[in-house]
Amino acid sequence: MNTTARLTTAGLLITLTMPAYAWAEEVTADQVVGALEHTFGVTPGERRNHTKGMCATGEFVGDSAARAYSSSPLFTGKAVPVVARFSLSGGNPRVPDTAKSARGMALEFALPDGGKQHMTMLNTPMFGAAVPQTFYDMIVAMQPDPQTGKPNPDKIKAFKQSHPDNLGQAEFLSANNPPPSYANSAFYGIHTFKFISQQGKVTLVRWRFVPQDGEKTLSDEEMKTRPANFLEPALIERTGQGPVKWDMLVTLGETGDPQTDPTKAWPADRKEFKAGTLSITAAMPQKGAACEKINFDPLVMGKGIAATDDPILYFRSPAYAFSFAKRMGGI
Repeated sequence: MNTTARLTTAGLLITLTMPAYAWAEEVTADQVVGALEHTFGVTPGERRNHTKGMCATGEFVGDSAARAYSSSPLFTGKAVPVVARFSLSGGNPRVPDTAKSARGMALEFALPDGGKQHMTMLNTPMFGAAVPQTFYDMIVAMQPDPQTGKPNPDKIKAFKQSHPDNLGQAEFLSANNPPPSYANSAFYGIHTFKFISQQGKVTLVRWRFVPQDGEKTLSDEEMKTRPANFLEPALIERTGQGPVKWDMLVTLGETGDPQTDPTKAWPADRKEFKAGTLSITAAMPQKGAACEKINFDPLVMGKGIAATDDPILYFRSPAYAFSFAKRMGGI
């Protein structure tokens, strides 16, 4: 069963169709966006989450191995134009680039049939919530205490104790320093998706993009000495030297692998193959650039790729829509 919602925000009308999950009655997209605004404040005209970011452009060339599993135009072997956005999680536009938080890579592929394909990823192998309520509760727990201006440690501790589905991502971020450049970070699709072949066969997949420049992290000493803003100039400088490339690796799921919980990893022995290469050829500040006004909704897909019934995946779409409508209205 699906539900259809019509949202009117900042003068924009948005129609959304999504599965009718029980969680829809527990937390809503506007509540999550409101919590982000309360915790981080509002930067008018900007995204409510992953506020700090930059744009890039390039192309993607798919490998023939993927055509056995998906009829997507991504995998014809021809170059597909890409608009990308790289970002830091959270709603603070001045967050330092040394923050031990997630990095994002969002891609919009301009398919040859005129359609679009979005991939909205993080540099953590898992997400920090199995259901939208956990994400909402996390943002609320992070709200600054009026007395100190910082999150209340007792509220953070209580959240962690009551939300075990957040622990995997939190432990990963704690144990791994951030990258010195977006070019040195892998990015994960987080969710399970369906590849659909020309014959209609469905294969469960997860994907990640692995940098050909190699994965690197800042040392503890570099964490202390790096300036607040180094990721944007680093990528601009790197693309000036030549294309920055990532290999798209696809993992094939098997019976019993988690399909609807982005906090749970698949076994390490699952078969995988290279599905293509992303080449970023130019990077720039986002103001006025191509990525600035794109709503990187992860449910925007062309043929050959489809969503699973992952509640977080489906919840991201209306949450992105509320944020998009507000910022396009200058709010």
